[in-house]
Amino acid sequence: MVSKTNLSKSLPHDRWDEFFDQFSEGNRGRDISIELINSELGDQELIQNSPLMAMIYDRPGKGNDLVIEVGKDQVTVGHIVYSPTEVLTEQDSNGQIITIRISDAAKSQTLIRLQAT
Repeated sequence: MVSKTNLSKSLPHDRWDEFFDQFSEGNRGRDISIELINSELGDQELIQNSPLMAMIYDRPGKGNDLVIEVGKDQVTVGHIVYSPTEVLTEQDSNGQIITIRISDAAKSQTLIRLQAT
């Protein structure tokens, strides 16, 4: 698990939709793993080494959730982060994002790890 101190950048809330649109476009097909971190339920690995299709953020008033779609030619698995409150990213030495941590109103965190390209 990546510690919070290693996460290098907090994204401003008003840029989330733009960030996730651009991120999806630039990383479509890149293998990701998704882990849900929850103090009450424990940590759960939800998806392991599957291709990213898209990450879609709907602002408050439009749903206030982030949908992560996984699959090669069609969506095979989806994960929804309801009412996200913070988005943190970690980059490698080349500036490529390798981890995204999304906190939500329920005090859970979704940790997305991206495989090296």
